[in-house]
Parts: sequence; C-alpha cells; structure tokens
Amino acid sequence: MGFNLPDHWVWDFWLADDGEQHHLFYLHAPKSLGNPDLRHRNARIGHATSADLRTWTNHGQAFDAGAPGSFDGSATWTGSVVRGPDGLWRMFYTGSRFLYPDQFANIETVGLATSPDLFTWTKQPGPIVTADANLYETLGTSSWPEECWRDPWVFFQPADQRWHMLMTARARHGTEPDRGVMGHVSSPDLITWTHEVALSEPGAGFAHLEVFQLVEIDGRNQLIFCCDTAKLVGPRAGQTGGVWSLPVGDMPGPVDFSQARLLVNEALYAGRIAIDRAGAPWLLAFQNQRPGEAFQGGISDPIALVTGADGYLIAERGL
Repeated sequence: MGFNLPDHWVWDFWLADDGEQHHLFYLHAPKSLGNPDLRHRNARIGHATSADLRTWTNHGQAFDAGAPGSFDGSATWTGSVVRGPDGLWRMFYTGSRFLYPDQFANIETVGLATSPDLFTWTKQPGPIVTADANLYETLGTSSWPEECWRDPWVFFQPADQRWHMLMTARARHGTEPDRGVMGHVSSPDLITWTHEVALSEPGAGFAHLEVFQLVEIDGRNQLIFCCDTAKLVGPRAGQTGGVWSLPVGDMPGPVDFSQARLLVNEALYAGRIAIDRAGAPWLLAFQNQRPGEAFQGGISDPIALVTGADGYLIAERGL
C-alpha cells in the first residue's frame, strides 16, 4: 500500500508538487476512536512527501482544527493547494462544524492556510467562502443533512486572469435528492472571492459530486470526482459508485455530468491524478470499505492511466 498509518485511519487526500517532491496532504483520525464512522467529525490534515509517488515520508499533522464552535471547530476536511504569484503556498480546505454530537448535521465552509515551504502552515481567520443561499442549497432548505460546501479545487485560468474554485455543492432546485452540482466561485487575487452560478445542473444522477480535480492529460482537460453507490440517484440509481471521470473543454465552463463514466469502483475512493517526472498520469485513491469488512483506509500505490479513443480515461488496473 502506498501510504498507511498503523494507528490512524487515512482517507481523502490531495497533492502538491514543488518540482522535487510530491507533497501529500491527507485526512486522518485515530483508530482509538473505535468506530471508523467517527473519523469524519474528528478529521485532521496530515502531510507526507515522496519523490516517486510510492515511498512516502510522513511529517505528521499540518495544523489543528479551530476552537469549539468555530467554522472548523469539529474537523478539517478535503481541499487543494496552489502557489500564488507571490510564491506563497495556499491551502484551501473544508472546515466542518457538526451541530450535534449524535447527528450528522454540519455546516461546511472553506478555510485558508498559507505556507512558504509546504511544511509550516499558518491558518488565516475564516471562513473565507461560505455557501450563498441565493445560489446554492443550505442546511434546512431540504432534507439533506448538511450544508454541502466542501472539497475546494482551485486553479488559475490565463484566459480571464482569474482564479477559480470548484466546489462540492447542491442546487436549490431539482428533484430531491438528485441535486448534486459543481459549485463555482472566482477571484482575481486569491483573496477576494465572488460567488458564481453552478457550472452544472441537477438531475445527473448524483446526490453529491465529491473531491473534484481538473487536470490536463494528453492535451485535454479531464475532470475526476467521486460519488459512492448510496448517493447515486435518479437515472443512476442501482449503479455502482466510485471514482468518475469526464473529459471537458475549457474551464470554467458548462459541465454535463450525465456523461460521466466510472473510472474505478468504490473499492477505491477520493481519487487524485498525479503527474510523474516523465509526464505520465497516475491515479491514487484511498482503500475504501468493502462489503463485510471493517474500514481500514490507507492510500493506494499509483495506477497507470491512459486516454481512450473517445477521450475518456481508462485505468490500467481494472476494479
């Protein structure tokens, strides 16, 4: 297994490349909690590095959650890392605040931490972006148990000279629970963010679309994201979930998630694509819970990817 901790569950993660080392930022929670379902409300972000995407050196926790009652007072969840024109690394991450100890209801917002070197992080006062109730579903406006505004993926678009953030979000309209959409905010400077309309429409069969990543492979933009079997609804009800892929045009732009295809099934989850020093794409994902087995977590070894004749990604290892 590519990365694993004996005393902690490890699951969602994201990557940054400084040109010499691949930096892995991962969610973890202690197995001493007993029940792996409790990991979500106790998640913290850890850090590891590798030169080859296979052998990792762990550097421990990047930073802690906030004070009780703050926007990230329960847990710190999935995000992404970019380097700004000032040379400073910025981690945009999800802050989670669970409202009750015995319910899943939680408020998700985006926080920011900065670093000069990817090792030492300073959290900024937050949150920096919250769900806009005029554009997106918020807690209490539907039967969905959370304010879905998480997993920020940030990238720069030279065409409009703006930074764009893709979000796991839900629409204010559409047949419940088939309301999963790609939320969107933008910024000229990584500081001031403007809410934009969603880049997709509800009704594509996903109650949520998690952990977006936009990456160019073989000269074409590819989106990958995740949705598990239990959250496939509408036209996809009864199918198998996992890591999904979709070739897209220039981003940001309209995305039709009804065209998404399963890349690997949910034995693996929260997939991310890394580009090695030779320019080849590799899929990494965490080991998900299999039927009848206890959740173990841990991140897989890289899986080779190729682009099919129709432009969709294909995993070398069938799952």
